[in-house]
This record gives sequence, structure tokens and C-alpha cells, in this order.
Amino acid sequence: MEYVQERIATLHAFGGTNGDSGGTLARDAAAAVADTTVVVPMTAREHENPAAERVLSELETLEPAPAAVVVPVRADAAEIDPFRRWLESFALPIQVCWCNAPEVETLLADAGLANGFGKGRDVWLALGPAAEAGEYVVVHDADARSYEAAHVRRLLAPLTMTFDFSKGYYARVEDGRLYGRLFRLFYAPLIRTLAADNDAPVVDYLEAFRYALAGEFAATADLARRLRAPRAWGLEVGTLGDAFDYAGFDGSAQVDLGRHEHDHRAVAGETGLEGMSREVAAELLRVVEERGVEPDYETLQERYLSAGDRLIEQYDADAAFNGLAYDPASERDQLARYAKSIAPPGADRRLPRWVDAPFEPSAVLEAAQPWRTDRRAGRRRPDRIDTGAQD
Repeated sequence: MEYVQERIATLHAFGGTNGDSGGTLARDAAAAVADTTVVVPMTAREHENPAAERVLSELETLEPAPAAVVVPVRADAAEIDPFRRWLESFALPIQVCWCNAPEVETLLADAGLANGFGKGRDVWLALGPAAEAGEYVVVHDADARSYEAAHVRRLLAPLTMTFDFSKGYYARVEDGRLYGRLFRLFYAPLIRTLAADNDAPVVDYLEAFRYALAGEFAATADLARRLRAPRAWGLEVGTLGDAFDYAGFDGSAQVDLGRHEHDHRAVAGETGLEGMSREVAAELLRVVEERGVEPDYETLQERYLSAGDRLIEQYDADAAFNGLAYDPASERDQLARYAKSIAPPGADRRLPRWVDAPFEPSAVLEAAQPWRTDRRAGRRRPDRIDTGAQD
């Protein structure tokens, strides 16, 4: 068991009193749930998926219940109605946000925010309404087969102390092998390479997170309104950049969430880890450039490969020590694929902070919930959170 602290506060799960068992802190974290909005982004593939089913079932056990559970959904028109009915079958204060509804696309286009979609845009659409509904916002993915409701309380625990931002970290060891490949083989060696040449505080901050690409974080509503989300992947890194500006070292914490079992992506292709690495690289390099770092792009790829190769030797030793299967050749192939993603970031296409947004969060909910419009009567239904399936 380790108890090492980083430049940011690192809250370990030692098995004693923590955010989900006994003590004053646990009671404070549990009470904070009632003032919290939980955001769980989903796409069509999560409909009735066992991992997503577990996440929602676990959230049902939270006592007290969260103020709201906002589920931004990206799905085709033929898929959204059965998806919505399934979500609303859970005993939760569900707000379904259809992210690619025609009315949402029109709202964004009219505000000059069209062009580009993905997880980042989906979460951004939910953050505005989420920050309006609760004092705190917890965001996590729906693909963790090992998810526990206690994760919400653990993420909230730092916010009941002196922190404005907390991020989860966990081990990715499944099926007798190491996962977390994009973090291990791309983010970690790239940030180490940048740190070797730069003593900028932002690089130290980004390096302090044990799983910087984890999708689980919590923030005060005020901080949530100040996040500039990239439209697709790279959301996690972009969030850290804004958290650095707002919360800094003293206002940030990371929380041990144990071991996670996630769905896995293929490496190759635009929808695989290779494609994701391009988005992560662009956002990471944009974050550090905006805060005074000038990467040497002529040598950065080569030095990244060297740092990655050293890490692979360490992963190999760690896997052997724990009796895990490990394929160094495959890992080095991934390094070579990811290295091609390292280039100056392109045009900045991030969405605005909600404090600067050109429309109100209520406009998003109205556009993203077309089923709530009584078109025959020509007026809106009462504005409330539904907890059961309705037509």
C-alpha cells in the first residue's frame, strides 16, 4: 500500500474512514449528494448496455438522491425515444438531453457554434443545466463495469473540504494484463518529455495527476461554468487546463477509486485510440502553450519515443512481477502510432465557458427535450424533472 502525495492533494483509499465509510467527512460527502448534479454522457451504444445499466442502478442506491442526473445522449432520431424510456425507467431524477436533436443543432448554428461534435460537446451541453441544478457537479462515464455509487461520494469529499476540483484515479488491470493504454503510452511519456525541458507550473500540474485521462471528476458549480470544452476527445485534458487556472495546486485533489474495468477500444483507426490520440495531443499542447510553454516540435516526437521506450521497460518489469501478460512489441507499435499525433495544435474550436455562453442553460434543455413540448396545445409542459417514463 502506498501513501505518496503529489503536488496536488492525493486522497487514498486506505480502507479506513474515507469518503464512503464512517466519520464526519463521510457524512459531509453523503449530505453533499443532495446538492449535486451527476452528468453521465452516453451514446447509442450504451442503450441497455450492461455497464451503463450498472451505473444507473448504482446511482439509484444513493441516499440522499442527487439533485438531478443529467444524461447527454447522442443518438439517431429513431433511437432516442426507446433510449429515453429506458433511462426514465430508473428511479432517478433523470434529465435526458438529446445532444443532436434538430433544435439543438439549430440553437448552436444560430450562435455560431456549429461544426463538430463528440463527447466534449455533449458534456458541455449538460454542464450548463447541471451547474444550475446543484451546488456541485460530478461527471463520469457510463462504461465502467466495476462502477460503485460510492465513487460519487468519494469525488465529492474534497469539495466538502477546501477544494474546488477533484479527479478520480484508478488501476486499469483486467484479464491478466495492463490497460489504460492511451494514458500509459501517450500522455505519460509526452508530459514527461515536456517536463524535462520546462519548469512551467502547468506542466507540473498536469504531471501530478495519476490518471489524467480518467473521465471521472467533480467540481463546484462555479468552476463547471468556467470550463471550455473541446468538441470531441481531449475533454479531460482541457478540463485540467481550466482547473489549473481556477483552482490551482491548492484547490485541486485526486481521489483513489480503486480498480476500474472499462470497455476497450481498438488501437488503429479514427475511432480507435490512434484517432483519440490526435485530439488529446492537440488539447494537451494547446493547454501548455497558452500558459507559456514553447515545445520544440522539431525534436518532440523523437524524445517522446525515447521516454515511451523507457516506460515500456518499466511496464514490462511491473507486469512480470505481478504475473501479468505483456507484449512490449505491441506497446512499441502503439508508441509509433501515437507519435504521429504530436504536432502544433490547430485552430481553437473549444466551446465557450458557460459564464460567456450566448444562450441560457434553459434554452439547451428546451431544445434537447423536444418530447416535452405539447404541440397540440401549442405550449410547454410544466418545467420539472421527470422520474418515470412519460409520453
